Amino acid sequence: MASSSTTVGFIGLDELSLDLASSLISSGFTVKAFEVYDPVVNKFLKLGGSKVSSPKDVGLDASAVIISISPTNKINDILYGKEGALKGFQNNAVIIVCSTVSPTDVLKLENQLSETNFIVDAHVSRGRSETLQGKTMITSSGSSEAITKARPFLSAMCEKLYIFEGAVGAGSKIKMVNALLEGIHLVASMEAILLGVQAGIHPWILYDIISNAAGSSWVFKNHVPKILKGDHSKHYSMDTFIQNLRSVLDMAKLLTFPLPLLAVAHQQLLYGCSRKDGDNYETPLIKISEAILGLNIIDASNKESYNPEKLADEISSSSNSVKRIGFIGLGAMGFGMATHLVKSKFCVIGYDVYKPTLSRFENAGGLVGNSPAEVSKEVDVLVIMVTNENQAESVLYGNFGALSALPAGATIILSSTVSPGFVSQLERKLQDENKDFMLVDAPVSGGVARASSGELTIMASGRDEALKRTGSVLSALSEKLYVIKGGCGAGSCVKMVNQLLAGVHIASAAEAMAFGARLGLNTRMLFEVIMNSEGMSWMFGNRVPHMLDNDTTPYSALDIFVKDLGIVSHECSSRKIPLHISTVAHQQFLSGSAAGWGRLDDSAVVKVYETLTGVKVEGKLPVLSKEDVLKSLPSEWPTDPIEDIQRLKKTASKILVVLDDDPTGTQTVHDIEVLTEWNVESLTTQFSRRPDCFFILTNSRSLSSEKAIELTKEICRNIDTAAKSVNNIGYTVVLRGDSTLRGHFPEEADAAVSVLGEMDAWIICPFFLQGGRYTIADVHYVADCDRLVPAGETEFAKDAAFGYTSSNLREWIEEKTNGRVASSSVASISIQLLRKGGPVAVCKHLCSLQKGSTCIVNAASERDMTVFAAGMIQAELQGKRFLCRTAASFVSARIGIKRKAPIVPKDLGFTNRNGGLIVVGSYVPKTTKQVEELQKQYGHNLKSIEISVEKLAMRSMEEREEEIRQTAEMADASLRARKDTLILTSRGLITGSSPSESLQINFKVSSALVDIVRRINTRPRYILAKGGITSSDLATKALEARCAKVVGQALAGVPLWQLGPESRHPGVPYIVFPGNVGDNTAVAEVVKNWACPVRLASTKDLLLDAQKGGYAVGAFNVYNLEGVEAVVAAAEEERSPAILQIHPSALKQGGVPLVACCISAAGQANVPITVHFDHGSSKHELMEALEMGFDSVMVDGSHLSFKENIAYTKYISYLAHSKKMLVEAELGRLSGTEDDLTVEEYEAKLTDVTQAGKFIDETGIDALAVCIGNVHGTYPASGPSLRLDLLKDLHAMSSEKGVILVLHGASGLPEEIIEECIELGIRKFNVNTEVRKAYMESLRNPKKDLVHVMASAKEAMKAVVAEKMHLFGSAGKA
Repeated sequence: MASSSTTVGFIGLDELSLDLASSLISSGFTVKAFEVYDPVVNKFLKLGGSKVSSPKDVGLDASAVIISISPTNKINDILYGKEGALKGFQNNAVIIVCSTVSPTDVLKLENQLSETNFIVDAHVSRGRSETLQGKTMITSSGSSEAITKARPFLSAMCEKLYIFEGAVGAGSKIKMVNALLEGIHLVASMEAILLGVQAGIHPWILYDIISNAAGSSWVFKNHVPKILKGDHSKHYSMDTFIQNLRSVLDMAKLLTFPLPLLAVAHQQLLYGCSRKDGDNYETPLIKISEAILGLNIIDASNKESYNPEKLADEISSSSNSVKRIGFIGLGAMGFGMATHLVKSKFCVIGYDVYKPTLSRFENAGGLVGNSPAEVSKEVDVLVIMVTNENQAESVLYGNFGALSALPAGATIILSSTVSPGFVSQLERKLQDENKDFMLVDAPVSGGVARASSGELTIMASGRDEALKRTGSVLSALSEKLYVIKGGCGAGSCVKMVNQLLAGVHIASAAEAMAFGARLGLNTRMLFEVIMNSEGMSWMFGNRVPHMLDNDTTPYSALDIFVKDLGIVSHECSSRKIPLHISTVAHQQFLSGSAAGWGRLDDSAVVKVYETLTGVKVEGKLPVLSKEDVLKSLPSEWPTDPIEDIQRLKKTASKILVVLDDDPTGTQTVHDIEVLTEWNVESLTTQFSRRPDCFFILTNSRSLSSEKAIELTKEICRNIDTAAKSVNNIGYTVVLRGDSTLRGHFPEEADAAVSVLGEMDAWIICPFFLQGGRYTIADVHYVADCDRLVPAGETEFAKDAAFGYTSSNLREWIEEKTNGRVASSSVASISIQLLRKGGPVAVCKHLCSLQKGSTCIVNAASERDMTVFAAGMIQAELQGKRFLCRTAASFVSARIGIKRKAPIVPKDLGFTNRNGGLIVVGSYVPKTTKQVEELQKQYGHNLKSIEISVEKLAMRSMEEREEEIRQTAEMADASLRARKDTLILTSRGLITGSSPSESLQINFKVSSALVDIVRRINTRPRYILAKGGITSSDLATKALEARCAKVVGQALAGVPLWQLGPESRHPGVPYIVFPGNVGDNTAVAEVVKNWACPVRLASTKDLLLDAQKGGYAVGAFNVYNLEGVEAVVAAAEEERSPAILQIHPSALKQGGVPLVACCISAAGQANVPITVHFDHGSSKHELMEALEMGFDSVMVDGSHLSFKENIAYTKYISYLAHSKKMLVEAELGRLSGTEDDLTVEEYEAKLTDVTQAGKFIDETGIDALAVCIGNVHGTYPASGPSLRLDLLKDLHAMSSEKGVILVLHGASGLPEEIIEECIELGIRKFNVNTEVRKAYMESLRNPKKDLVHVMASAKEAMKAVVAEKMHLFGSAGKA
């Protein structure tokens, strides 16, 4: 028995389903069928199929059953009868309904069977385009799960597969829309033939010309010959077709949707069918045509004909030379025609009423005139290409009209679409001028693009001499030139017939697309299907894209068809022939004009339907509510597979080698190495370490396609060589690309496969949570605040080098591979499969893919990503090989990395106080907004240097060099001044005329940024590079890094590296900021986190660190600049924290400048230094101090009573804490003198432990200055006598309350007492006397100059301060 996964059953066989069965058998499937008609069965058996005796037997062991019978009631019998197919179906089999049933009936079937089986409908047809001529085409729809199940079978059965995911019924709906178009086109073709014949044009000539003009359609090309030949065969079941049209009208009625063109076409065909021959059940098409047209087609088509192209060749070969051409009417078509004549070396002088067009024409090499008369002087030929008859009359006969200056013997080419009668009348008027003027009636068809390239279809008529005079001009303008017999007016007759068809086809396209939108179809995909079906027309292919893009730019205005179909309407009245469908189409254009859309593109006729019905034909995917979409998805897979991934990678998982096309791919990983070189030796070293993963920075996105291919091949060869040199190493290559779909795809993937061998599948996974990139239902979205925008509608899709249009990843793959990988062949792992089936279902799906497949991964959460990664690892363990093209999220999921909090400076423990360097090369709008926000928030602390892209990329080498030199010098100076420095490229986007030119401009800018950074010698505090190419080039070329370690992320999605020891700045944090990540404040947030803080720490931080480290911090009283510099210099040399302390008496002398000096010095220092206000003994001076920027204050209420001290201290403490300042207070009173303030010994008082506890509780202070026998100033000759037992008790009490102890009067204390005090909890020593003494003594030695006095004093004080730092144990602690 065959495997059920490869067995397919058919219920019913016909010509099409036999082809389907044959394709399945050729693809290796086992196929069986139930069919009662023996001739069909015999054909099936010859193909290699097997027959079963009942519908029930079809379903046994089959994983797919294809139903190819109708009508619906027969399907019900087959499914639910005694031996019905349902009794044989296995659960989860997919049922493919290929029968001709209505959408409603398909939905009923789905409702009946969906609990146990998957249902899809499939409309099977023959392709009608040139590329799919006669090949099998399937349009299918169903739920995501059903489509996933059915796809292998559907793909095997056809050459072209269209998938409409969602509700079933799309196939039937597509068939309705196609039938609508086919019916309208058929009747329009008949009316066109009737009008042409009545105008005297041979029907075969009409056919030959219009088949190559804008009025062409598949129906016209394929059915008109049969009509003209009198083909009586029943190749086309008209009665069935008319019944199908009735079904479409019934559906429209149900939906309350007007189909006026189809309604008229249906009535015409009904009328034709009513004229049957005898009892014939089927009416031949020829009979219907003759009934509708009211003439004998055979007689008309059998009349003698001629070859219009041969006539044109004869005239062209004998045409006169033309020296000078006048051209009036430089509209969309006219401008293209006139400029092409200029390119063809004709001397052309042009005129148009719109002056800017004249300037454009002059720039294109033409001459211009200011009136019709001026351009007509001395010309051989005058071409008129105006909108209508009135304008033609005016330019010839009006004020400054052409005829007033046109030389005798000149010939006029009238290419405007006008009525045949007008042309005949104009020729007579020109003859009456008696100046040998001649007229050529030469209307054109083909559109603006063909006008510019000289590839128009021209239908010319007139006297032979006139045609000879103009033959060279007409030949230059045309790809197809036809000369129509019958004199002036005959060409316009043909053009009139062409316009009848073109107008009807535009209007019918609008009707069809609007109806398709009302049916709920994806209109862009509907367009693609119709373009391969019987409903296609030239106008459908040309104008529907305008409708889908909602582009009403007037390439050809709607009012033109009001005029052109008005000509048709007038002719049918004058000739007394009924042209029903063209008349209704004319009314649709009139409706559009009446609504104010006359000057819009003629495709805007679709607005008539949109306005009446409320539908939107526009084929753009909608912008969705992020919250609503995410809520609508199934619940996530309940268990996190990350533990399984971590377990598997320790045993059998392969090493992940990530080829990163720019450095931003490290956005989700940490503790991973990045290589910027890829020689075999470096790679072997990496493999030998057996890491879970490592990155290779290729920066290939900045290269041309050719260079990227060669680079990928080289790296893959080296990877393979290196891996083979290390025992038991397996690896998987990931091509990490942009989450917004830019980069060299599929070129890099093809290059990798050419070296590594064919893969089981390519995995495409651009999901990236931190960047707001989601893939849902195969559509890739970019989050914008609370909205999900289809990627193809974002600025990223307009990238000059890597632009694209498709948001659906299936279509994107087809677009990028230029159709090599059809969208229908792309497999997909849905969110439903991830969330309901888990890793096992993923593994099963991956293992079922045909070798060489391409598979999309949908994902909307990190859990989705880890579920996929776990399933992929399981598939790899079963021997499958994959090549992955992914964004950053896949990498972290695949190696089981857990999230890590963003890295901040203290995590790395560095204290560099220089400015940070920010380099912005990315030009995307998001980056521009982020830079603007950075400058807005941080501009006062930021040096911004904008460099001109024009000077770097478009000017001379001298200007480029000067721009680079000046920028580097300014940046270096700014960094040395400890100022964060922003270097950014000018924001105006400059692109080349081609993707390669745009890449070259990017290269010039990037290389200039490299040169600038290379010339900066100051070691920055950090480097932030904005943009992928920028960050890569700076790391590898400017900073010469060969390797780096990804420490983590500076912000979600923003990698932070530490550069390797070989780089110019080893260990400097390197922040790789992608151009497309983060909201508008993201860059400002990172810079704020990494900028050098005004203070490295607060006083409280300093003392708490001392508490943890078991040392004390010195607080040194300062009085002037020398004292401040002495403390800072000592602290930096000794790597010690310190406190600059200002006494009230010093503040009285130095004032605010002294405080500002201390604050500035502390801010500029590269070790933690704070500023403290000491001994604030009055409320007035403390209130002032609180506003001056001190980090901490001492509230000295020791002169007050205990109760008053509490109240005083508590009040100041409350105010200081509101400013996040540390508060120190004193309990007890020290004797001695400090800054002329003396406390006598009898006034001194030791700190009481009990009182101290109460004082702390009630005041909320942070630090307590204790009195244990210490004194201000100099200790007595007998030495200090400190009550260390009291200090011990105070330490025990204060530790419980979390209060830090301070000792004033540290000058003169011996080393052993200092050590005991630190041991007993003192964390801050006040030092004043010894430092002051050193200063004073330095002044006793006379110096030559004041600066020498300052230097000497500074060195003397610095020596004392440094000694104290060692004594207190703080040296080396910063």
